[in-house]
Amino acid sequence: MKITPDVFEAYLKCPAKCWLRATNEPSAGAAYPEWVKAQNHTYRVSETRRLVADSPNDEVVISPDMKNFKAAKWRLAFSLAVQAQMDSCSLESELHALERVPAEGRGKPAQCIPIRFVFTNKLGNDDKLVLAFDAFALSRSLGREISLGKIIHGDDHATLKVKTSALTSEVRKVIGKIASLLSSHSPPDLILNRHCAECEFRAGCRQKAIEKDDLSLLSGMTEKERKSFNNKGIFGVTQLSYTFRPLRRPKQLAGKREKYHHSIKGLAIRERKIHIVGSPELKIEGTPIYLDVEGLPDRDFYYLIGLRFRTGRRATQHSLWASNENDEKRIWKEFLGVLAGIKKPVLIHYGSFETTFLKRMYQKYGELVGGSRLAEAISSAVNLLSVTFAKVYFPTFSNGIKEIANYLGFEWEDPAGSGLQSIIWRSQWETSGGAAVKRSLLIYNANDCEALEVVANKLLQLQELSQNPEQSPEIVFTASLKWQHPFGFKRNKFAFTDLDTINKAAYWNYQRERVYVKSNGCVKRAFKFASNRKKSVRPNKIMECSRPRFCPRCGASKIYQHTKGHKTVFDLKFTPHGIKRWVVRYTFFRYQCQICKTTFYSPKRNWTRSKFGSEIIAFALYQNIELRLPQETVDRSMTKLFGLPLVLGTTHNFKEEAAE
Repeated sequence: MKITPDVFEAYLKCPAKCWLRATNEPSAGAAYPEWVKAQNHTYRVSETRRLVADSPNDEVVISPDMKNFKAAKWRLAFSLAVQAQMDSCSLESELHALERVPAEGRGKPAQCIPIRFVFTNKLGNDDKLVLAFDAFALSRSLGREISLGKIIHGDDHATLKVKTSALTSEVRKVIGKIASLLSSHSPPDLILNRHCAECEFRAGCRQKAIEKDDLSLLSGMTEKERKSFNNKGIFGVTQLSYTFRPLRRPKQLAGKREKYHHSIKGLAIRERKIHIVGSPELKIEGTPIYLDVEGLPDRDFYYLIGLRFRTGRRATQHSLWASNENDEKRIWKEFLGVLAGIKKPVLIHYGSFETTFLKRMYQKYGELVGGSRLAEAISSAVNLLSVTFAKVYFPTFSNGIKEIANYLGFEWEDPAGSGLQSIIWRSQWETSGGAAVKRSLLIYNANDCEALEVVANKLLQLQELSQNPEQSPEIVFTASLKWQHPFGFKRNKFAFTDLDTINKAAYWNYQRERVYVKSNGCVKRAFKFASNRKKSVRPNKIMECSRPRFCPRCGASKIYQHTKGHKTVFDLKFTPHGIKRWVVRYTFFRYQCQICKTTFYSPKRNWTRSKFGSEIIAFALYQNIELRLPQETVDRSMTKLFGLPLVLGTTHNFKEEAAE
């Protein structure tokens, strides 16, 4: 099998994507991954030309031969093909560039630094691991360690040095997982994740997940939660929906935030109804202004601010456009000017992107007086996602604004519009300056603002309906649901009455077996045996006995350790606040004299022959004599309270020892 950087990078995103790429599965031709691929290729070509132009001609070579690598004189090579073998798989990579740094000492090999070109301004851990894969393949090919690599990225040609040697162990693990994955004849389990929006196989994978009713369709569910449900035998959204149990919320949790229940989400999807927990609280005291911002997270640049508000019945839309980074401050001032002209503005947005935008612009440009009307409007912006989270469950697989608005009947003018598509449109506009591309962006942003208004109005409507829940057949309030007990998965309805009789008899047999656990003699003896098993008691303190200086028989100082032993003493410790168990483990050695061969212990020993200390004996006698409790009662109570291995008759032995 062959592992390339594309296959390696795909596994970092998703094992299913790795399988599809390795098996040359045709993609659906998604726009964003094709755009990313084209951007990386263009950036690689331009950076190659730039480095070639900045280097002497005699030190640069294109596609050199690896056979004459040791005798090479070049300093910089491009498009270097590397092949190596690791266990049962072959590693193949085409290095974007390779820098040779001559060794300082004579006879030492030159240092090799692989270089990779990435068009983004921000790098992730996956970019470093792909560079480490190139370094690992080169290291296996040359038979020497490659400890350093470089990533040239971004508009400013920034160079990041990466210690590839520190990532070698992780690269080995990933290669091993890929090898075991590709050696299998069946594809891996299909699991949707956050990378699906950027994947070229998204449409096919999502269709398969819908056919399977897979839990990964719920985008809000983490991998840990999904595995927990799978361990319980729950693999589908419909199956998960039957696990919801309406319970009363404890009074002590009344003031705390409601926990998100995936089972309610599954129930809403199954019944195609909006489910509400409690009552949504959306307070708009003023003029609602629906805010949506478009930006380039890679460059921390916001180029379009969309505002929508109503004056009477007429809706007004503002689209503030920035042609470059220098215009960002201008559109921020225009944004503040629009807010200043509105009475009691209340900003409403969806998600954390606009929250980050307001915070950064306020810190970057300021120009607001603390406590002013504009500053208060920005600081008290309403995030609709926080209003709906764990309270309103729409029958959609995700809590995204587009999916919820589509359910409520709203449609975008361009169905292909999305956050990733807006990045492509902005890039095309910066390249060509086309008016049609800019118009698509403005329409998409205006549609987002309008969708915000639709969702906000729906939440206000739900808030009113919560006062009279019986008047809304398409909305379910979980507080009114009844727990269907004992048939948690609903009562079965059989076409034949005989099957119903058999099912009832099976349930009765199950109940009878549960009774046998308490009444059957064999079962009771098994439980008694299990409860009587000795459990190891953890020591509170470990003490080591000191080594003797000389032999007690001949006085010689040449002694050595012979065998090791230990003794555990069980006792109680009285404190100002009560009594607790106190276990001390003494470790000691048996010594032997090299002169007379006598074996002996250390004379300084802090324990007696008994395995119980003086405090526990005093406490047992106090209960037996002073409190007049029976000896067996004392034994049982001390065993239960302190977890000590006391058998019946221990207190009797304590009395005999104390009497002597």
